[in-house]
Amino acid sequence: MRSKARKLPDSPGVYIFIDRKNKPLYVGRTISLRKRVLSYFRKDTDLRIKEMISLAKNIRIKKTETLLEAIILEANLIKKFWPKYNVKDKDNRSFVYVVIPKTDYPSPHIVRGRVLKLQNAYVFGPYQSASLLFSALKIIRRIFPYSTCKPGKPCFDYQIGLCPGYCVGKISKGDYQKNIKSIMLLLSGKKQRLLQKLKKENPEKIKALRHIQDVSLLLKEELVGTDDFSRIEGYDISHLSGKETFGSMVVFTDNKPDKKEYRLFKIKTAPSGDDLRALVEVLNRRFRHTEWRFPDLILIDGGKPQVDFVYSALKTDIPIVGISKYGGDKLVYPSKGLKNFAGESKGILLKVREEAHRFSIKSSRRGRGIK
Repeated sequence: MRSKARKLPDSPGVYIFIDRKNKPLYVGRTISLRKRVLSYFRKDTDLRIKEMISLAKNIRIKKTETLLEAIILEANLIKKFWPKYNVKDKDNRSFVYVVIPKTDYPSPHIVRGRVLKLQNAYVFGPYQSASLLFSALKIIRRIFPYSTCKPGKPCFDYQIGLCPGYCVGKISKGDYQKNIKSIMLLLSGKKQRLLQKLKKENPEKIKALRHIQDVSLLLKEELVGTDDFSRIEGYDISHLSGKETFGSMVVFTDNKPDKKEYRLFKIKTAPSGDDLRALVEVLNRRFRHTEWRFPDLILIDGGKPQVDFVYSALKTDIPIVGISKYGGDKLVYPSKGLKNFAGESKGILLKVREEAHRFSIKSSRRGRGIK
């Protein structure tokens, strides 16, 4: 198996580990088939990977032209086979999907499996990484623009070419639907049918499709397993005697506060004085905003019980880390989540925690009319 892995091409694609009964054990995507598959044979892999490798008797691959195509193919193969080690330790509901409503001017949305509704919408997936999928949709939107706005004045996306002009009546329903159908063909893995469609409708887009820039996806791919997180979101809860509870979300982009991305949530459903359930409410509400870029890392102010509670409630594939103030500002990780992925980033994580606390107190006081 290792010898076969060394002979794989250094190109994007999908790899499948096959068991002795010729059934897929695991489907993965990568920018380099050779490097990624070889990494499964290192001595420092976790027990889950070692178990999977012990059962694997063959490796199959399918090369793609781009990483974006590999991400789409991976999702379609997972949907087809539901391999054991793609699903093991991961509730099916924790996968993410692209949902396109059956309306005149729809836009793709990222939805987690646990809140997925199949009525009156087209659904694509499952995908394993929400943040990677968000970046993929940004690339697709540059080729096939769609609108997330309402009719009225020109939106910002229209001014930079990402919105085809629904907001100002610049595009007909028919032309808009052509873009949406192109996106659906791409997400379905039907690239050849898409190319034939574009040859008739818009040949210029064929060139754009064949020269997709995977830069943002490559950055996401390279972030896996490193101490470098492009977007960190920190959360904190503040309240006055258990009443008028607020949750704050601060964002650090490339290790710097990104204040235009800060958000404040007034708690609506969590029991009074229950900071943990308030935090889960805030995070669930945050992830309904699929138009916001997803984080590479979530930071909460709390020890192991708090981190385990949040991780279990969210069932997210985004790494979560906590800082235990009573444990000497020790970094803590979920029992079943990724570990030791942010050790060298402790300094910036402490800054994120303090900023989340500062913003929470300041904003909630303003919300209560306290100066």
